[in-house]
Amino acid sequence: MRTGRRARHHLFQVVARSTGEPVTRIGFSVGKQVGGAVVRNRLKRRLRMILRDLPWREGFHVVIIARPGSDSARFDELASALKTSAQRMGLMGVEDA
Repeated sequence: MRTGRRARHHLFQVVARSTGEPVTRIGFSVGKQVGGAVVRNRLKRRLRMILRDLPWREGFHVVIIARPGSDSARFDELASALKTSAQRMGLMGVEDA
């Protein structure tokens, strides 16, 4: 994570590092500052649903670090912010037509 590129948003931070592997791996870091276990797990489930539909480029390790307040954000706000951050970092592939 120290050598990765970062994109910051008030809801989360995205850290990505190129690996050259044929797949992209995505992980989450949701600390206790965000809320209790139920809140953290709900946020991770919401993020997984958003990530499932995005066309990621191959060859990256990506970590999404949730910030306090992201648990109360609407689903469409999270989706828009995550997509914008990923596009800004060049992590999005070409969508299938």
